[in-house]
Amino acid sequence: MGDFQAFLLFLGAALLVAITPGPGIFYVAARTFAGGRPHGLASSFGTGVGGLVHVIAGAVGISALVMASAEAFTMIKIPGALYLIWLGFKTWNEAEIVDPIGVEIVGVGRAFRQGIIVEALNPKTPAFFLAFIPQFIDPTADVARQFVILGTISVALNTAADVVVTHWAAKARAGLAKRPSTLAKMLQVSGAAMCTLGASLLIARRAG
Repeated sequence: MGDFQAFLLFLGAALLVAITPGPGIFYVAARTFAGGRPHGLASSFGTGVGGLVHVIAGAVGISALVMASAEAFTMIKIPGALYLIWLGFKTWNEAEIVDPIGVEIVGVGRAFRQGIIVEALNPKTPAFFLAFIPQFIDPTADVARQFVILGTISVALNTAADVVVTHWAAKARAGLAKRPSTLAKMLQVSGAAMCTLGASLLIARRAG
């Protein structure tokens, strides 16, 4: 991983990336508005596990092969995008019938699994890891080991940022719990946000 100064530089850059609003943060916020704090936390840790899938894949070279193949990139991109769009439509359609209290204790495991799937099928994640992490790797040392360590740290920072977003989104949702019509509109906005994220993924192009 190079010297300690290079590691600190990586931490600073990874932290900046983690707190910058992006698809992951918007997805977790949308899931929190839709299902409450438990769903938001489950989604946060689910996307974290999905991120680790890309870290391991990158370390063994699979991600590089996928990014180099337009066909493989598309095979990952399309299912991930369509799945996210489906979740968005589902959230929108169920907005009027959501129980703002009961929904928080139902389907947490499903939210966790959905988070894993959404992130694992997001081709933008390996593209980012392959562009970002190698800048901080010492080529004279064990490259795969360094990639796993730095990638895991990056995923942990992203997950921590998602947890913070979940906290504030849950507080905002709680404030709307006594206004069902307003909460329903927020859920529809959350559904629309997930559809938008899916659509943006659907039109994503392979780098290079």
